[in-house]
Amino acid sequence: MVLTAHVPTASASRYLQQLCKHWGHKFETEFDAQQGVIAFPMGPIRMVAGAEALTVTIEPQEGADVERFKQVVADHLDRFAFREAPLTFDWQ
Repeated sequence: MVLTAHVPTASASRYLQQLCKHWGHKFETEFDAQQGVIAFPMGPIRMVAGAEALTVTIEPQEGADVERFKQVVADHLDRFAFREAPLTFDWQ
């Protein structure tokens, strides 16, 4: 299963980097200003920063609580985006 959300924001690169740095203390991360991957316990989180949106892709492992996974990602990004939160996640 792969779920992707296009999150409208002009600060996509900043939020991508903040989330990777935040979780980098607990999980393996790899990122630059345009893309990032977090080896999250429920499954990998991949992000790509665009000019007007952050594309977030999660790949829940078998047995993972998918709704919880989506909520954890959204809640953390909303914390970094407090000036424009809540962000809109259109999971597909």
